[in-house]
Amino acid sequence: MTLNILFSDDDARWGMWEAPLRAAFTTRDLSANLHRTQDNPADVHYVIYAPSSGLLDFSPFTSLRAVLSAWAGVDQVVDNETITCPITRMSDDGLKSGMVEYVTGHVMRYHLGLDQHVNNPEHLWRPETSPKLAKDRTIGILGLGALGLACAQTLPHIGFDVHGWSRSAKQVDNITTHKGTEGLTAILSTSDLIVLLLPDTPQTRHVINAETLAHMKASACLINAGRGALVDEPELIIALNNNAITHATLDVFETEPLPKDSPFWSMPNVTVTPHIAAETRPETAAALIAENIWRNESGQEMRYVVDRKTGY
Repeated sequence: MTLNILFSDDDARWGMWEAPLRAAFTTRDLSANLHRTQDNPADVHYVIYAPSSGLLDFSPFTSLRAVLSAWAGVDQVVDNETITCPITRMSDDGLKSGMVEYVTGHVMRYHLGLDQHVNNPEHLWRPETSPKLAKDRTIGILGLGALGLACAQTLPHIGFDVHGWSRSAKQVDNITTHKGTEGLTAILSTSDLIVLLLPDTPQTRHVINAETLAHMKASACLINAGRGALVDEPELIIALNNNAITHATLDVFETEPLPKDSPFWSMPNVTVTPHIAAETRPETAAALIAENIWRNESGQEMRYVVDRKTGY
């Protein structure tokens, strides 16, 4: 049977995805009619989806077997009541590697105090700034899903004391884990660096706010590479201006692109990056999409199926 697969994203991304997808379908021996238009939505079996495509109403897709998100975050689609089939999220090896490299790079930047050497217009010689060893630095990772877990399992190899927090209890080798409200307070109050890698759900929205920021060390730094909605931005600005925490590196924001008049651009204790921490890479992502279609057609469970109740 030939499967009709709709790629629902913009033209620029189609140019990057088409060849890797066709190659991945061939590798999986899938007979696929891959297309960009939805002239006959009732004939479509699978939708490869990005929210930027603008597709909102899935009700005409009466033969749909799965919606395969090209993004790790599914908060913009998980509550779509017109989707009655399974939704999968993106969690391929390229995405994980990109996030690990981004988080590790900024953790090491903070750990080694590199900013004071890179930005040194007075040419000060400061040998007293020699950093601690990694074993004396505690890293707290909020979110132990696929991306958070990948980061949490990498940093101990450098020597860091890594703690992880999730809503429900998890056990991970070489990592001290926490859960619930008490666990959140504990990890915030003891960590030198907090890394946000939680999904965007009603329960995690503005998890970083005035109350939780008050639990952090004044010397602590924050890295948000997860979702913009995890941070109450006005309350973070107040905390940074009051030196309640030392620095924040922010890759995601509630409004993107970040408006040019946002205070974050000009704050000396904020680093802004343009949502680049873990870009989906078509070469590796296409392999996962093809695998999930093959699994579904073979009667096997697809990987990374979204739980519509939890939102991830």
